[in-house]
Amino acid sequence: MTATDRIHSLQVRHASLEEKLDNESGRPLPDEVAIHDLKRQKLAIKDEIARLQRP
Repeated sequence: MTATDRIHSLQVRHASLEEKLDNESGRPLPDEVAIHDLKRQKLAIKDEIARLQRP
């Protein structure tokens, strides 16, 4: 898997987590632990993408 492929895969996963986060946040009683975990996962993916994009 090339770096470009890995970045694309991470971007897809990041978008999926964003959708899950939006769904959870929109619930009448959102699960704050789940929201925290989703945000943590998104940040880790964002950091990994940034690391892979560095020259």
